[in-house]
Amino acid sequence: MLTDAAARKLEPGSKPRQDGTVKGLQLIPSRTKGQGKWNLRFVSPVTGKRRDMGLGSYPEVSIAAARRAAWEARDVIAAGGDPLEAKRAAEMERRLETSMPSFEQAARQAFAELRPGFKNAKHTQQWIGTLETYVFPKLGGRPVNELRASDFSDALRPIWLSKPETASRIRQRCDSVMNWCVAQDYIVASPVQNVDRLLPKQKGKRERVQHHPAVPWRDISAFAERVLRTGKPTIGKLALEFLILTAARSGEVRLMEWSEIDWDVAIWTIPKDRMKTGVAHRVPLSPRAIEILSTRQPEEEFSPFVFPSRNGSPLSDMALTKALRDAQVQSDTPGRIATAHGFRSSFRDWASENGYPRDIAERALAHTIASATEAAYHRTDLLDQRRELMAAWGRLLQR
Repeated sequence: MLTDAAARKLEPGSKPRQDGTVKGLQLIPSRTKGQGKWNLRFVSPVTGKRRDMGLGSYPEVSIAAARRAAWEARDVIAAGGDPLEAKRAAEMERRLETSMPSFEQAARQAFAELRPGFKNAKHTQQWIGTLETYVFPKLGGRPVNELRASDFSDALRPIWLSKPETASRIRQRCDSVMNWCVAQDYIVASPVQNVDRLLPKQKGKRERVQHHPAVPWRDISAFAERVLRTGKPTIGKLALEFLILTAARSGEVRLMEWSEIDWDVAIWTIPKDRMKTGVAHRVPLSPRAIEILSTRQPEEEFSPFVFPSRNGSPLSDMALTKALRDAQVQSDTPGRIATAHGFRSSFRDWASENGYPRDIAERALAHTIASATEAAYHRTDLLDQRRELMAAWGRLLQR
């Protein structure tokens, strides 16, 4: 056990002194006799690599204080975490707490950056003027990370029906501000996109059109049990289940190749030439999706495609719908059989009704951002958040 008497005798250039109380805790001598730096050496449960964590300088940080800090770090390690990452996260949280802007501050900063792109003086004045009139009095002083969809809906409610055009434009401007906050790492996603769900339908607004017959998301678990896990696990069934688990399009799955899978991080990267948007798309794979790929892996030498036909060519679109037709899977469109593409609608409805942010769900579907202003601020594909989303969706199918 390291003592103060021994620490005060530390000579510059000598070997680090190990503390016998906490595993990995050591005092590294400094250039001045009797002084040193505390270091905790450990193996990260997250990365499996050795890491060093500084705990301050001796004698400013006493032996007892260093041991307390080391034990706290060891508790994090025992729980499966990395104390260095936990420390960084805590520092980031403290930084955000002290630097988090109010909505008005964020709006004025976003306005200053967007203003050069506005076409005329009238639009410029209306942009900030409507926020000053209708939003700042209610939300201006609130920190942006505390704002929810209900806060914006409450601010817009008084004019939502009486001044629908003005209200819609204000909603768009609020969304631009919150997406600016996303780009600044103040928040993860804009809550404004969900405002319409909390307000009555405005006159003249079109109802949503259901283009592809879909299985209602509440019936997904029963569908999976009755159709996907009953009988022989054909290539068509496996491909269909994988399509549902990843919320991907038919062509993206049927032409999927083994080279697109990163097994180490459980990610499927769809090349841009197979994407409707023309942009490569990363798909986090749930445990069940990985399980399906693992069952197919022995066939890797037979074809470059993950789900090939018997002759090794890409699977036909009919193979995905055959299971649906054979089982007469009814959709939410009366009299019509569900389609493979319709499961993207099932996924989207499930995400909305279970409180997942619109931005994360839309990115999972690889939808294009319609607003050029919004698109300019999106520099991340929110992969970590989407991984949690797809894992939850996968659990629904396994119930």
